[in-house]
Amino acid sequence: MQRLIIIFLLILGFVSPCLCVRSTVIKEKNTYNVIDYGAHGDGKSDDSRAFESAWKDTCGTKGTPTLIIPQKGAFLLKGIALNGPCIATKVNIKLQGKIVAPSKDEWVKGRSNLIEITNVTNLSIDGSGGSIDGYGSSWWQCQPCGRPTILRFKFCNDLSVTHVTITNSPKAHIRINNCENATFSNISIDSPGNSYNTDGIDIFASKHILIEDSTIQCGDDCIAISDGSSYINATRIACGPGHGISIGSLGRDGSFETVSEVYVKNCNLTNTTNGARIKTAPGGSGYARQITFEDIRLMNVMNPIIIDQTYGSKISKDKGLNVSDVTFRGFRGTSASDEAITLNCGLPGCSNIVLDDIDIVSSEPGKRVSCSCNNARGRVTSTDPKCSFSNKRINV
Repeated sequence: MQRLIIIFLLILGFVSPCLCVRSTVIKEKNTYNVIDYGAHGDGKSDDSRAFESAWKDTCGTKGTPTLIIPQKGAFLLKGIALNGPCIATKVNIKLQGKIVAPSKDEWVKGRSNLIEITNVTNLSIDGSGGSIDGYGSSWWQCQPCGRPTILRFKFCNDLSVTHVTITNSPKAHIRINNCENATFSNISIDSPGNSYNTDGIDIFASKHILIEDSTIQCGDDCIAISDGSSYINATRIACGPGHGISIGSLGRDGSFETVSEVYVKNCNLTNTTNGARIKTAPGGSGYARQITFEDIRLMNVMNPIIIDQTYGSKISKDKGLNVSDVTFRGFRGTSASDEAITLNCGLPGCSNIVLDDIDIVSSEPGKRVSCSCNNARGRVTSTDPKCSFSNKRINV
């Protein structure tokens, strides 16, 4: 018996270091798989609670933990909130499988987002291999319904989102609220052109946002840059179908709203209802300024260049937002409408508008296109169709 005890202790001595090493390796990886928290991944069972439990441990871990949504699973969510601040220095999310939203009738009341991430700093999301399906077709016919957004970021700084694919959102696909220093790259958004109000990416009250190398097909603005946003860059974006890349709308209901320092470059717009657009409502106040659209390729775009200061109303009021220091440069392609350039400025008008190096022709061979300017002042060089500014000061 004593001999057996000695042998057992010797074996335990060899095995226990291995167990310790194994335990240490697992801890060092700092990975949290939603399957380990009870997620089914069958596309039918509600996995919301499992996701939130896995997030709680991920967010509460020191170092750089990773939340895993694994391959070969379809995870049904009915609205989750991933809240910070986190103990972790940096948090990674790897979306390798598929997330699916419920149909309209199965949506949990009071949930306005499928995934809402709030107050998380240094978050990185890699969607390589994964996707999110919003199953929005059950919502699109109900325009008055309070339709949900798929992915919303609130108060998230130093954010990186890459290779994320979202299809068929009930409303906006991605919304960015009060975030600073965020990069969205290689994003793929795909909803039908007739899906009501399905914006691709909406930006509100955010600064230093970069959107790059992405494809957006939707039923509203591919990118909409709204109140309180500044230092926004969008480059190498393929947009269409959709309503183009827009500033606004701004100034609705007489509100004071601002957008500045926007740079949109090297983008393709195909079969969109608008190209580069600034839309402000009469009666509001504030400004849209220091905005550049450059190197834009157009294919069958309804309103390739448009400033509309009567957005939402046909009546021009005695005040409106100041639109100034706007450059449209390096536009090439075709217009689906007779009016390729529309500068419809109200009071006090638009100032320092630059049209440079523009060549837009009709989508119909042999048909001419035109330019319309109202209350706009600025400079025109190398632009076809021909445009002219009066450059008279507008009295208000």
